[in-house]
Amino acid sequence: MIKENTKVGISLLLLGIGLGVAALFLVIFTELAEEVMENEMRRFDGSIINYFKAIDHPYLDTAMILITELGSVWFLTVLSVATVLVLGIKYKDKWGILFFLLAVGVGGLLTKMLKQLYERGRPSINPEIDAVGYSFPSGHSMGSLIFYGFIMYLVMRGNGRAAFKRLSIVFMGIVVLLIGSSRVYLGAHFPSDVLAGYIAGTIWLILCLIALEWIQWQSKSDVRPVHSIRNMLTSMWNAIRKRFPANK
Repeated sequence: MIKENTKVGISLLLLGIGLGVAALFLVIFTELAEEVMENEMRRFDGSIINYFKAIDHPYLDTAMILITELGSVWFLTVLSVATVLVLGIKYKDKWGILFFLLAVGVGGLLTKMLKQLYERGRPSINPEIDAVGYSFPSGHSMGSLIFYGFIMYLVMRGNGRAAFKRLSIVFMGIVVLLIGSSRVYLGAHFPSDVLAGYIAGTIWLILCLIALEWIQWQSKSDVRPVHSIRNMLTSMWNAIRKRFPANK
């Protein structure tokens, strides 16, 4: 019983930490959105945009156009299909497939909903670099963080060498940052759009990974969370009653 309660207690602690982090990011996103709507991010946006204008160069233009495609809908769709095939054929990971599709698919819908909610105009309209529609939050930034973030999670959970895992995670982290930077450099988004995309993507990714971890733990462990939580709470209540008996 003690061992079972310990497992459940640790799981609940990790669950609470994850939900707490997601809640913190939600508060940050809400505050950022409020400041954007009140035009209080002009100095922040302007300073970064001016920096990118100062380093403008034809070669850098080409590089940024290539980088921004790494977060485009068509490119992430191709990579998503490949990821599902690998998870299904090689690893037989049905839960991984389900929550990967949930993270990426619903994440895309959330991006569209947020854009329609805030209706912020873009710095410039350029269909050639997928810069149409509303600007806040950045779909490239949110989508790339969710997709590459989920891949980072899969790499960490894999059986590869530690050095390979670290290198892969650092590489994909840099790719995500470069994608966001490319959107600002190419004039498709304000920096605050990119920041909001990262924050919103982090919230949704955390929630999906928490749910995935919980289900995988429940399906693989002999411990049944609901039953164990009830037993743990009952034990705590009995201990309190013994320590503080009711006055008769």
